[in-house]
Amino acid sequence: MLIHNPRCSKSREALALLQAQGVEPEIRLYLQDPLTADELSDLLKKLGKSAREVMRTSEEIYKTLALSNPKLSEAELINFIAQNPILLERPIFIHAERAVIGRPPENILAIL
Repeated sequence: MLIHNPRCSKSREALALLQAQGVEPEIRLYLQDPLTADELSDLLKKLGKSAREVMRTSEEIYKTLALSNPKLSEAELINFIAQNPILLERPIFIHAERAVIGRPPENILAIL
């Protein structure tokens, strides 16, 4: 599965790279179909990362919600991402029980 935003150049590059490898991934347009808190928790395990590590800190909502506050718990951060999917870094490719952030897009090749 590719967690995808077609307006993002890196996300489009990751999809093209997968297709060039003969892979037609299931696509999840996460801005229209946000991941639930449970799905995000599972995704973070597959990525081996914390919620803070997959957040787009340059987004205005990140600043507005003061998400840089170190007192926020992992569960709170996951809930913020679930409620504000724009905060989730993209693209993310999930293959079997592994996942990788496609920045740069070539990262996705590591788990094929």
